[in-house]
Amino acid sequence: MGEQPIFSTRAHVFQIDPNTKKNWVPTSKHAVTVSYFYDSTRNVYRIISLDGAKAIINSTITPNMTFTKTSQKFGQWADSRANTVYGLGFSSEHHLSKFAEKFQEFKEAARLAKEKSQEKMELTSTPSQESAGGDIQSPLTPESINGTDDERAMPEVTQNSEPRAEPTQNALPFTHSSTISKHWEAELATLKGNNAKLTAALLESTANVKQWKQQLAAYQEEAERLHKRVTELECVSSQANAVHTHKTELNQTIQELESTLKKKEEEIEGLKQEIDNARELQAQRDSLTQKLQEVEIRNKDLEGQLSDLEQRLEKSQNEQEAFRNNLKTLLEILDGKIFELTELRDNLAKLIECS
Repeated sequence: MGEQPIFSTRAHVFQIDPNTKKNWVPTSKHAVTVSYFYDSTRNVYRIISLDGAKAIINSTITPNMTFTKTSQKFGQWADSRANTVYGLGFSSEHHLSKFAEKFQEFKEAARLAKEKSQEKMELTSTPSQESAGGDIQSPLTPESINGTDDERAMPEVTQNSEPRAEPTQNALPFTHSSTISKHWEAELATLKGNNAKLTAALLESTANVKQWKQQLAAYQEEAERLHKRVTELECVSSQANAVHTHKTELNQTIQELESTLKKKEEEIEGLKQEIDNARELQAQRDSLTQKLQEVEIRNKDLEGQLSDLEQRLEKSQNEQEAFRNNLKTLLEILDGKIFELTELRDNLAKLIECS
């Protein structure tokens, strides 16, 4: 995919009512991400917004589009392809201004891209010719061969309204063939350059393969030598295995006896520590018994306080629940009033415009 996001923000998305063409219809329940995308394969800029898996905005920016700020936090633009008007409600005036600046920037970039595309098409299409009677215009305009819908819908309007002379029978094919010849000569030169680069890369790869084969042969010889050395060492070590085995058995017996003696000493020390610990535990048990009695008395007092606090907490929760319900009802009424005020403001603005 050649399409990449280049700027993103969050806003509430609206569309104009297709029936009345006056009221705004919200297309998102909450603020969603609205992003500018650049498609490098088609060289176009788009505004895209998704609500889950649903695309609620998919608008291609064209040079004739205009983004209008209708309030401090609201802006809109018309998309003739989608036959609708999009509206965005931002959380602050700064976000609206930033979005508007990016819209103007990418609109200008779309205009420049369109002009470059037209220039490129003029080079590949049949060029304009001059005749004895004056200048003529090429029968193929850039708009007629461009792939976008806007350019198909708006054919090129000539700057000069004077009549143009038709090309002669011989001048047009001659110039056309000359242009094609230059084009293919440039293509041939490019192919020759690419061929030379590929040939050099192939020679370099062949040399690397030969070097790798030599290194592999050297590694194989080294591995065989080491294998022979290991075999010789195994033969020598087999003779000393008997003496080594007897010595190992004696060492193991000595280690076992030392380990048994050490364990017995550790057991004696452990018994002494257990006796001391038993005396300390007896003293701690007496102290804990006294503390437990005191804790039981305090626990009864705390249970009474806890019961009182639970009753207060339940009462507080009931009051909070009632407060939330009242607040929710108030917010719903406030949302309705805000929506009515928005409609009233739009109607007043339209009445001012009409007057």
